[in-house]
Amino acid sequence: MITYRRMTRQDCEAIHQIELATFPEPWSLQSFIDEMERNACARYIVAEEAGQLLGYAGAWLILDEGHITNVAVTKERRGEGIGRGLMQALMQYAANMGVQYMTLEVRKSNLTAQKLYHSLGFIDLGVRKRYYEDNGEDALLLVCQNMPPIDPDFAETEE
Repeated sequence: MITYRRMTRQDCEAIHQIELATFPEPWSLQSFIDEMERNACARYIVAEEAGQLLGYAGAWLILDEGHITNVAVTKERRGEGIGRGLMQALMQYAANMGVQYMTLEVRKSNLTAQKLYHSLGFIDLGVRKRYYEDNGEDALLLVCQNMPPIDPDFAETEE
């Protein structure tokens, strides 16, 4: 059974391995450690099954805005709905923290991710020209104002 929970400092090395296997310009391990230890705006959710991390999704929550930083699932588990589960858990967490809308950038060529984001209520807002440094590809800027209702039983725990 897959569970979704807030990421901890202890998850950083496993999450970094997923990052390395997913992105052409991956974040460093230190970047993830800094997100956990130094960035008060950062919130990350992990997907876990039987003690194994399957993916993660992160955002910076600033006042009423949430900006999604990255979402990744291990290659062998893609297509199973884990990315959707991560996004839904992250959006719920953000809504519980008072976020009214979320934004993200996605590669113009990443049609799979775009389909997921659109199915979750994100709409195209604009284009960031030559956004990705590895190949100069444009990014689509997406926004979602259809946040889930606040969970009345939510209480943030310190990680």
